[in-house]
Amino acid sequence: MSDTGSDGRVEILSQPELGRTLKRLASQVFESVANSQELVLLGIPTRGVHVARVLARELEQLTGHPIAQGSLDPTFYRDDLGRIGTRMVEPTNLPTSVEGRHVVLVDDVIFTGRTVRAALEALQAWGRPQRVMLLVMVDRGHREVPIQPDFCGRQVPTRRTETIELRLSDLDGEEGVYLSQLAVE
Repeated sequence: MSDTGSDGRVEILSQPELGRTLKRLASQVFESVANSQELVLLGIPTRGVHVARVLARELEQLTGHPIAQGSLDPTFYRDDLGRIGTRMVEPTNLPTSVEGRHVVLVDDVIFTGRTVRAALEALQAWGRPQRVMLLVMVDRGHREVPIQPDFCGRQVPTRRTETIELRLSDLDGEEGVYLSQLAVE
């Protein structure tokens, strides 16, 4: 972990480290399935969708064929909307049927586990996959439901007053994973 920058953020993963981590995660996913043609990556909005795109590109290089990749918005399946509020719902985009497929749910950060719980429920509305796995860039702890990632880029124990932010060059003009304090209102 790097020192605190002038913006108050602590760099957890630099751009090169993030790239290596994504390559490692893609390799782990590839090794976990017998037939990569049955693989479907579904990103959880918002940052998970972008991570899934990057992983799909990495997996295509490993497999020699395109990997089915889309998004799954679990907003309406959440059990804590009153507490956390809601954001603009994004459309679910399934590139193929999930029936009998190996589905990897992709998210940037796992915290309480409630988003993933909701995503599992939302996924069942679209069919019955053969297997569902979870990939996250960062596990920051504080689980409220018993959900653990199958693939994890980095475990970073945090305080509830801290936040983890994944920055991607396509969206943010910089790449890396950062720890910062939540703004106090």
